[in-house]
Amino acid sequence: MTPAPPGHVPSPGDGWVQCGCGERHWGLFGAAGLLVTRRDDEGRATHVLLQHRAPWSHHGGTWGIPGGARRPGEPATHAALREAAEEAGVPAGAVETVHEHVLTHPDWTYTTVLAELVVPFDARPTDDESLAIAWVPVADVAALPLLPAFATAWPDLDPSTPGPRPGGQVPARRSSRRRPGG
Repeated sequence: MTPAPPGHVPSPGDGWVQCGCGERHWGLFGAAGLLVTRRDDEGRATHVLLQHRAPWSHHGGTWGIPGGARRPGEPATHAALREAAEEAGVPAGAVETVHEHVLTHPDWTYTTVLAELVVPFDARPTDDESLAIAWVPVADVAALPLLPAFATAWPDLDPSTPGPRPGGQVPARRSSRRRPGG
């Protein structure tokens, strides 16, 4: 990881947590990201919005979803939408959030907010944290050099997987829950 570029402004909540699991995690108050799915006319998941991470970032050069540290008291869905707007130019009202997938550690959580594209927009980097923002075919995701945590979560998040999202603990440290009204 190289230093952040000049002019990069840290956000409240930026910082590392030394977790009881033995790992370091980004986000003093947890973190969240947005996984947006684009579907065809028959409702099949065709593409997801991914971020090619800048070299200076943690696991730079890998692909993941737009996301980042939550601010103090910030709900996960709000953080995911804010980060996606900051990093990928996801406009307000362009997606509908439908589900949360929560990875829980002893001292930290990461929430992947699953969303459906409702208003098309141009995917493009809008800050210095991304080399690229792209609509990636769902079938091609696993072949990319993925952020390690995203690679681990992808089988649970893959929108082409048939059936409802799992509920409860999946496995012991992962849980999924439907958004109210979703």
